[in-house]
This record gives sequence, structure tokens and C-alpha cells, in this order.
Amino acid sequence: MNDWPEGWSDDNRGPRYGRGSAGAQPEGARVMRQVRRGPAVPPGPRSAYGDPGPAAPPYGAGVPRQPSYVDGQGHEEGAGYSDYDSGYNTGQVYGGSGGRGPGGTAGAPTRAPRPAPNWRRRIKWTAITLATVLVVTSIATYFWADSKLRREVDLSKVIDRPEGGDGTNYLIVGSDSREGMSKEDEKKLHTGGAEGKRTDSMMILHVGGNGDTLISLPRDSDVVVPSYQGSTSGKTYPAQGRHTKLNATYAEDGPTLLVRTIEANTGLRIDHYVEIGFQGFASIVDAVGGVDITIDKGFKDKWSGADFKAGKQTLNGQQALAFVRTRHAFAASDLQRTKNQQKFLAALAHQVATPSTILNPFTFYPTMGAGLDSLIVDKDMSLWDLGSMFWAMKGVSGGDGTSMNMPISGSVGGNLVWDKAKVKTLVNELNNDEKVTVSGN
Repeated sequence: MNDWPEGWSDDNRGPRYGRGSAGAQPEGARVMRQVRRGPAVPPGPRSAYGDPGPAAPPYGAGVPRQPSYVDGQGHEEGAGYSDYDSGYNTGQVYGGSGGRGPGGTAGAPTRAPRPAPNWRRRIKWTAITLATVLVVTSIATYFWADSKLRREVDLSKVIDRPEGGDGTNYLIVGSDSREGMSKEDEKKLHTGGAEGKRTDSMMILHVGGNGDTLISLPRDSDVVVPSYQGSTSGKTYPAQGRHTKLNATYAEDGPTLLVRTIEANTGLRIDHYVEIGFQGFASIVDAVGGVDITIDKGFKDKWSGADFKAGKQTLNGQQALAFVRTRHAFAASDLQRTKNQQKFLAALAHQVATPSTILNPFTFYPTMGAGLDSLIVDKDMSLWDLGSMFWAMKGVSGGDGTSMNMPISGSVGGNLVWDKAKVKTLVNELNNDEKVTVSGN
């Protein structure tokens, strides 16, 4: 019995799809006998639901034409079923080679090989990026540091100044300012609680082309107070031939009278002024991680809190402050203290300039911040001037310059008297930027 509908036979079933067939369309796409066929619809999208979509692509483009039904068994006469099915179960329906995989279509385009990396171009742009970051960081650091400088001293208020010589002269002052210190800090650092400011250390640093020279001025130096202009009142006070200790002039009218007195008693013009207080000094030492120094002979001093044994050791901020302030423990008193101050400042400059400090941002920025926050400088001081001073101090510590006390000839009433002849020779050599031949005590 024929199971096919009337008028329907294997000859008009059309190509089949699936196992054992060679049709290019699935069985669901066959036109059934029961469905009325309309006129042919041109290929392409239609707007109504159920309309056919794009026409199937024609044979070609690397897709082999499939065998058609001839004998109603899904293969051409003479073609074995097993031959057609071979490769189907493995996914290689179309066979061939040259496609994306083992069963890819012959003649299909292959992926182009990845080009080799252009290392010269990569290195170039890496270098440009690093250089840009370095420049931007340097500029930002410069403006950050420059904004932190406390330019509070106006040297234009100093009257009757001597002519400037060759090189640059810095007056470096260590004051006993307790600015920013709590009562606990004062007790810890043995600073006392006195009001106002005095100076325990004064140094002249000459930076020139024939070696740098660091000269300590003992605080008890006997000087004549010259005429001067009041730093706050603006009033001019005439000279009266009054003798006093050098540090007393600082206590009387601050940095401008101190500069005026040094210039009047030496004939050496001071170009820049730098001052640091107790708290700032200790903070710098702590920020750099302590300073290594060798103490030749141990000493104690209840006034400064010093208690040191002989030998090489690392001093923290509190210990460093005690070391540079001690004078009662020495027979030479203030003269020995100035030598210790020079020795420690040289060691501090060397410690700050080490690669472990400069190249480590976690050490460099806290150290710079602590230093700049605590420094008081003149209004004309630039970062370049401050850097020049720092490197000159480092050079002196490395043996590239001279470190000395102001020449002393004796004492009067407990005040140290300068050797006028030696001082005159020393000032002439500094003004002419000549190598210093004068020795100090």
C-alpha cells in the first residue's frame, strides 16, 4: 500500500536533509503536499510574519554540491551509504582542507600572522613617558618646596652695609626658639621654657671658586653695637660704643641687628640669612633616620641632657640637640661647642645627601618637609641658593673646604676678643675669593 498522499511519490519528495540524505535544506523546510503553493517569492526579507528570509546562498564559495536523491534511498545509484556518512559523525560533513580546522572549507581565507613587536618604538615611547613623568615631578616638587620657605627676614633694613665681594656669604643661625613645642617637648629636649629667642650658634659659610669656608662665631664674642635701624619701629639708633656679647644683639632686635653687627665688626657683607630652631633641628635628624657620628671622648651635661660614651654611634633628634648645645662639660666651653656643631652639621649634610635618602621618596619628602618647615630665611633666598649652601656644607665635611673658628686673641670680662689682624686678613681673602690661609682656635 502506498503511504504517500495522492499524487505524491518518492520522485517528487524533493531533496532530503539529515542522516543518509544529500539535501542542503532541513526537512522542516520542505513544501508539504497539504500546503498550497503560491507564486514564487523573490529572495530577500519580507515585512509580514512568516515570510521567507534571505534566500539560501548558491552552491559555490568552497561548499561542494551534495549528492541528490535518485533512487529514493538518499544517495545516488552506485554511491555507498557508508561512503557518504564517513566524516559526518566527526563533524567533517564537507571534508576538504584549508579551512579553519581539520574539516574547514577548502580555499577559505586563513588568519594573517601577527606582526613582530616593534621594540625600537616601544623603547622610544617608554623613554618619553619616563622623561615626562620625571620633568612633571621635578617641577611640582620645586614649587611645593619653594612655597614652604619662610622668607621672613628683610635684609634691606640693614643700614650702612659694606660692599659685596666675590662668592656668596651665608649667615647660619641656630636659635633656641621653642615655636611649635609643647611643654612635654621642652622637657624632653631640655630646652627650658624661656620666652623669646636667643641664639646658641652662629656660622658664616663662604661659597666660592677656591674652596668653601665654614667659620663659627662664638656666642660670647665681644662686639661693638653699631648704629642700626629697628626691625619693627624703623627708627635709627645711633652707635654709642657699647660692647656686648654677639648673641645679645640677636636677642635685642633679631636677625637684622645681628647681621648689621657682624658686618660692622668684620667688614664682610652677608648675602643670605638662614635660621633654624630647636624643634626643626630635631625633626630633620629624626626624618633622615638619625645621624652617624664618632665621639672622641664621652661626656655628660645636665643642662643639655647630654650623656654620651666615646665611639661611633647614631644620634636621634633629641640626642643630636643635646650634642650641639653642650658647653658646660668642656674646659674650652663655647669654643669646643662650636667645633661639635661644625662636626655634626657636616655629618648631617653627608647623611641627607646619601642615595638612600635622596632616591627614596618616603625619606626624601619627609626630610625636606621637616627642614623647610623649620627654616627662616631672608626674602631674597631661592631654592637654588639654599641648595648651594647645602652642597657647600657637604663639601666642607668631605674635605673640599676649610672649617674653623673665628680667630681669638683673648678675653675681656668673660667675652672672647677677636684677633683683629687675623680677622682682617681672613675677610680680605674671602672678599677676593682666595684660598683661606688664616687658622682659627
